[in-house]
Amino acid sequence: MCELGLANRLVGRTGFCTHPGEVLKGIPKVGGTKDVNLAKVRALAPTHAIVNVDENTKATADALTAFVPNLLVTHPLGPQDNLTLYRQIGEAFGKAREAETLCARYQFALARSQEHAYPERKVLYLIWKDPWMTVSRDTYISRTLALFGLHTVPEAPDARYPKLPGLGHTEADLILVSSEPYRFTEKHLPGIERLSGRPARLIDGEMTSWYGPRAIAGLDYLSRFACSL
Repeated sequence: MCELGLANRLVGRTGFCTHPGEVLKGIPKVGGTKDVNLAKVRALAPTHAIVNVDENTKATADALTAFVPNLLVTHPLGPQDNLTLYRQIGEAFGKAREAETLCARYQFALARSQEHAYPERKVLYLIWKDPWMTVSRDTYISRTLALFGLHTVPEAPDARYPKLPGLGHTEADLILVSSEPYRFTEKHLPGIERLSGRPARLIDGEMTSWYGPRAIAGLDYLSRFACSL
């Protein structure tokens, strides 16, 4: 919204909508993605609400349709879906030209990131502990990582975000430890390496999982990250 010049149209946000900070600090929070305060949303009287299939519950989306005239449902599943997302939001708010500018920026960053030849590696991408959780290949994260030769395992789990019984029998060459949604830090790496018997690297979760304008910076970040391994 902000990249499209629509910051003045924002009336509410979740606590996880944090960029750009200076702009959003004055926008009221309406809860989290899974626990939206519908009463607060109703009081703000929005004409549009943007929801996401992975982040918001269907119950929340259904409830919003009762009093929000326009519900924009988003569900990027891979890098190229960013282009669809930019255009979807741009067309909804009369910012088609600005959306095409974003598309051009994204495509330039994507082309630049693919100028390198990245070694093929199998990675276990950790998003949670107690229980350990990872991502399947049917996710935005996994498809984005694959652009850089980083292929997530297990190859065919029984869930999009599967729980793991442990780390001791992974087929991965490398453990990628995401800074979100669980707040993994460098201090977690020695324990993960001990349990898995594999090297572990901390990775910025925003750069792998945040679609939208953040994904443009994500491509540059992941190119540097993959080259550093």
